[in-house]
Amino acid sequence: MESLKQAEWAQRLSEDEQAKIIDVRTDEEYEEKHIPNALQIDIYQAPKFMEEINQLDKGKNYYVYCKSGGRSSQACQIMEQVGIKNCYNLEGGIEAWEGATVEE
Repeated sequence: MESLKQAEWAQRLSEDEQAKIIDVRTDEEYEEKHIPNALQIDIYQAPKFMEEINQLDKGKNYYVYCKSGGRSSQACQIMEQVGIKNCYNLEGGIEAWEGATVEE
């Protein structure tokens, strides 16, 4: 797992053909605002979270975020434990994100 500041996280994401974005916040937080094309997997729903991350393609690169970086850091650690090698945590989470968002 690597924790990256927004600029590096965004740059790597834009250049990465194997990139998948994961939002580990709650449904309510996701619906309020999220990064385009993000897959939402709520870390607070532990059994479902584990089931969904175990189904992810372990060959992809995952760019993970939450509100401020804490939950996504924890999620990256769990993802590494199940064999996902390339997991990048967004330091500061969506609160620090200056890129595009989808607001519903």
